[in-house]
Amino acid sequence: MLKVNILIVASAISLALNAQERHSLPDSAKMLKEVKVTAQQIKKIETDLKMNVSVDEFLASSQSISFIKRGAYAWEPQLNNMSIERATLTIDGMHIFGACTDKMDPVTSYVESNNLATIDIRSGQDGGMNGATLAGSIDLKRRVTPFGLQQRFQGAYQAGFESNNQQVFNLGNVAYSSNRFVADASVAYRKAQSYTDGDGKEVKHSQYSKFNSSLALAYKTSPLSSLRVDAIFDQANDVGYPALPMDLWLSRAIITSASYKQLFEAGLIRAWDTKLYFNAIEHYMDDTTRPENLVHMDMPGWSTTYGLVSKVTLKKDDYSSEIQLNSYNNLSIAEMRMYPQDRSERTMFAYSWPWVTTRFTGISMKNALSISDKSTINLGGSLGWNYNRSKYVEFNRIFHPGAPQSKSRILPAVHASYDLRLTNFDFSLGTGYGQRAPSVSEGYGYYIYNSFDRYDYVGNPDLSNESSYEANLSAGYHSKKLSVKAVANYFHIDNYIIGRILSLGSPMNYQSVGVKGYTSLPYGTVANLALSADYAVSSDLDWKGSITYARGKDNQGGNLPFIRPLSYQTSLHYKYKRLGLQTLLNGDLKQEHYSPEYGEDQTPAYMLWNFSADYAFHLNTLHIVFQCGVENILDKYYSTYADWGNIPRMGRNIYTSLKVNF
Repeated sequence: MLKVNILIVASAISLALNAQERHSLPDSAKMLKEVKVTAQQIKKIETDLKMNVSVDEFLASSQSISFIKRGAYAWEPQLNNMSIERATLTIDGMHIFGACTDKMDPVTSYVESNNLATIDIRSGQDGGMNGATLAGSIDLKRRVTPFGLQQRFQGAYQAGFESNNQQVFNLGNVAYSSNRFVADASVAYRKAQSYTDGDGKEVKHSQYSKFNSSLALAYKTSPLSSLRVDAIFDQANDVGYPALPMDLWLSRAIITSASYKQLFEAGLIRAWDTKLYFNAIEHYMDDTTRPENLVHMDMPGWSTTYGLVSKVTLKKDDYSSEIQLNSYNNLSIAEMRMYPQDRSERTMFAYSWPWVTTRFTGISMKNALSISDKSTINLGGSLGWNYNRSKYVEFNRIFHPGAPQSKSRILPAVHASYDLRLTNFDFSLGTGYGQRAPSVSEGYGYYIYNSFDRYDYVGNPDLSNESSYEANLSAGYHSKKLSVKAVANYFHIDNYIIGRILSLGSPMNYQSVGVKGYTSLPYGTVANLALSADYAVSSDLDWKGSITYARGKDNQGGNLPFIRPLSYQTSLHYKYKRLGLQTLLNGDLKQEHYSPEYGEDQTPAYMLWNFSADYAFHLNTLHIVFQCGVENILDKYYSTYADWGNIPRMGRNIYTSLKVNF
């Protein structure tokens, strides 16, 4: 299937290249400096404590993002303490859908830290530019090299080792830049064995191996326009999931795009950026490494998506605006194949995703009006059309007789906010409303086993749209030495989709205790609060601290699952000439508000202590940084609220890393 998809990719890129209209505009020395494929606002994908982090580890440093973990690889992100279905995850605005019914391949698993420039996290309806969302959006932005750099060749290489799971990694990227042509390339390889917990015991089936590469070519078609083609290839092998009854033997993805950007020297329209994209993912779960299973099962899945993103940027005096068109088509297929001990015979076959097609087209708009040099009003909204069709709808009709083969939905959204900036203070107050359609699993899933609560789940094509009413506010104070910020939001979600026990049907998996169907509660609520502070003790010493709290309830006041308890962290950063020292304490309090109804049990409080040191120096034209550090210094045994099946986290881990920039 992937070979056929690659041929389609090549055809799509060829069509895109031929379809672009070139514009000839007068030369402008000023505009020449501004002509880039996209804005180059690079934020290093690393944390204060650790230079080499995975994309998941970097996202985990955000106060608004937490993760559900089923192993050491491909964590499932939660934005504003809401499941991945309620958020929009994209790469440069491109929609990519995982091929695993167990959500073991989120978008974040198909990129690497060395081919990203920054990650744009938007909360609530402020993140609605890339499609219908409730929680917000996470957009992974690719690294982009500007045209006309004085140093035509540049790049970096990073290698390192981690002791606990014997992970070795090699990351490299190189770029070439001229006045008319730019090339970016990256390659990454990680391999890790099973890790050990705080008691020194091996957590079996937690190993993984990952290869990632990317290539981007950009050509300036005129002083004010450019054409760019991108491709990412990612492959993971032998990935273990200790919290699941099966592992991954192969996951493979190809992600491609062709984009054209036109800048305008004057007038209301300042930029127009259009992108065609295609991606194909294949994901193969099986339990051949689990001989204790009485019945063996394979769970392969495929996801194919092609789409269009077109954005126009407007600017006139104190008014600015973005208008974006999103359109995509996705086909999701997942199978279940059961075998007896003799795997040459197959005893059962079913589609857990019965060839579900999803089509979406939406128009979004975001407007900002500066009413003074201190205050801004922001208004925006979107209108989307969502269409689903199941090729084998008979699977859904077993539980929902008369279920339609296809269904169309209209998804509106609107948001508004007011920003006030004073000398030492800034404030923001906003509100929003939005809807989202049920996911493929929620609408059309068939006997998807959930090892957390040990139920098989089935979807319901007739579920109503979820509707979210949102309020948010923030307040900050900043001076030369101290900055403090508080951020809070509240979501009231009507038709909250969640699984409930069905009175009919018997479990298909021998490990299941029953069958749950996705249904809608009258409503659910989620509230989030984050406090952060930064204080410069001296020119060399800096302190940072933060506290986050969340609360989720259903319509009867019961606890929603996977809501993070109060968490905290405090850190010190010392810099003296070329030497940097960092230490950090972080942890969660005891989980008071857990939900036994959805498989949760109470997790105890924990606290971790980490430390790292780095040294930077130059060798001729090379800039070199060496770092070593220790995570979980006290070798604490712990498991968090978000660890699937209470699998323990990693014990003491010593790491080293060497990075060379040229």
